[in-house]
Amino acid sequence: MMMKHESGKTRSWLLAALLLPLGAGLWFSASQAQEVPHRVPAPAMDQTDKSASQIAVLAGGCFWGVQGVFQHVKGVTSAVSGYAGGDKQHAQYEIVSTGTTGHAESVRITFDPAKISYGTILQIYFSVAHDPTELNRQGPDTGTQYRSQIFTTTPDQARIAAAYIKQLDGSHAYSAPVVTRIGPLNGFYPAEAYHQDFLTLHPTYPYIAINDIPKVEALQQFFPDLYRADPVLVAAK
Repeated sequence: MMMKHESGKTRSWLLAALLLPLGAGLWFSASQAQEVPHRVPAPAMDQTDKSASQIAVLAGGCFWGVQGVFQHVKGVTSAVSGYAGGDKQHAQYEIVSTGTTGHAESVRITFDPAKISYGTILQIYFSVAHDPTELNRQGPDTGTQYRSQIFTTTPDQARIAAAYIKQLDGSHAYSAPVVTRIGPLNGFYPAEAYHQDFLTLHPTYPYIAINDIPKVEALQQFFPDLYRADPVLVAAK
């Protein structure tokens, strides 16, 4: 099994977490920065077009957790881990992990706007999928490839995202400003097969148990009407 690149996590943390029993690994990680879920208000501005399937591309740290969260959201028909923000030639995990390619680990979310709006997708993203106040990092992962960024696919998405960030900052939803970037999607490149469905396939893997399972639990707690117990998996397509 591939481990996250050591530029995102220290080699010592990885080795310790993998060698210790899960409970000990959880204790050992106590000093690591944790992404804390926040209850945030729904966006005041939201989409009105509900005629066809739509795509949202979101970056919020390691794609394992972001994918895992949205695979458990009703109305989402697909969530694929991948790379956005850089070119196709360098969209490979080991290269992206150097932090020099311009890519961000991202998730392409296909959803039915008749069942869930783009604004609600963003509300989940900002509340449980990641911490939008962390600059070029998430939890124990550091580097521009772990940045918070919304890659928009339409002008409407750009307007909604910008208005929502302004709303969250204006209401002081967090103790620090939102640092999430907004920019048009210029290409999305699916990640390697071993990265897909990682949370579902490896729920006891120390990184997942410590950092990502709590996000899915927060999703169920904060959005009970939108939570689906059976995730929509890439492998099932």
